[in-house]
Amino acid sequence: MSLNSSTLSNEENAQGAKGNTECLESLLQTPSSFQDNPLQQLQLASQEVLEKAKKSGRSKCPRCNSSRMFYCYTCFVPVETVPTKEIPTVKLPLKIDIIKHPNETDGKSTAVHAKLLAPDDVTIYKYPCIPEYEEKRHEIALIFPGPNSVSVKDIAFHLQKYTKKGVCASDDDCSREPLLKQAKVEPEEEKNPSEGISSSRSEGLLQIELKTRKTCFWRHQKGKPDTYLSTIEAIYYFLVDYHQEILKESYKGQYDNLLFFFSFMYTLIKDAKCCAGKE
Repeated sequence: MSLNSSTLSNEENAQGAKGNTECLESLLQTPSSFQDNPLQQLQLASQEVLEKAKKSGRSKCPRCNSSRMFYCYTCFVPVETVPTKEIPTVKLPLKIDIIKHPNETDGKSTAVHAKLLAPDDVTIYKYPCIPEYEEKRHEIALIFPGPNSVSVKDIAFHLQKYTKKGVCASDDDCSREPLLKQAKVEPEEEKNPSEGISSSRSEGLLQIELKTRKTCFWRHQKGKPDTYLSTIEAIYYFLVDYHQEILKESYKGQYDNLLFFFSFMYTLIKDAKCCAGKE
């Protein structure tokens, strides 16, 4: 998404537009204090590169030459003012497939954050062009809320059911504890993103819901509970729970940098709204 001052100021009404614009321009020139930021406890890499890019404004995508802020949401690469070497890389304990709704606006999705920050472990697909998961459903989980969803700590127990139903190729395979090799994440930040998706190719997959987490996403779905997370939040919180509940290891911030872009944008937008008198 673009975060220049004109884009943000378009959210305001005509009255006081000049004052709002001046305030937003000031925000783009000075670092935020991170006061009252629920993401402030994250162990993040330095965001100085994003601060510099924010001050310089939009830049070109090195692949398609489109004008973007921070990164190109089409090519999944940082723009020219954000050197790749200054962007943290996160190694994930499993592979992530993100299934985007065909009507989801690319510039409004946080899915690209995951691809930028964990390029070796994340693949983005746009429905209906997605892999066939049927033969591997004993090792795949769908992260999306639903009536039959379970918690992360119950993954192993429920995947074992798929193994017992004849998914394994041999008796030896059935005797082994199933491992979650691929987490399939569908976007949760757009309106009605699951229509036509969850009811088709995702049928039969173990469904996971992160019921205890609350979103910080600035485009929260109207009429939905605050536990409906953005894509990058769902990936992050799932991995934190997976690390603790499945791998049985203490969490020490290993995946915090997945929120590298998200936390920066959250603070920028929150400050802009406060300055505009919305909070």
